[in-house]
Amino acid sequence: MQLEGVADRNAAEALKGTLVGVPRAALPAAKDNEYYWADLIGLDVITAREQPLGKVEGLLETGANNVLCVRSDDGKEHLLPFVAAVILDVDLAARRIQVEWEKDW
Repeated sequence: MQLEGVADRNAAEALKGTLVGVPRAALPAAKDNEYYWADLIGLDVITAREQPLGKVEGLLETGANNVLCVRSDDGKEHLLPFVAAVILDVDLAARRIQVEWEKDW
């Protein structure tokens, strides 16, 4: 990526800490089983037994895997690893994620 008007490393270093974004239309389509984080935020999260767990509040990037931050209606936070063993289904059209997780974990 190159920003207009930023011709070299020194010019780029001068922008350190600046938030850079692109229009959504400029992003490539996500591949199968890949998601843009912005598409996951706000989705309902339900357990494998169809019990509501909460809504995705955000995501954390860790060295091992990404983590879904889910907040329940009672304010409890659940941190779920975004791995196949936990994330059973992501249905963007239905705005929900089904997980192998329980409310009391």
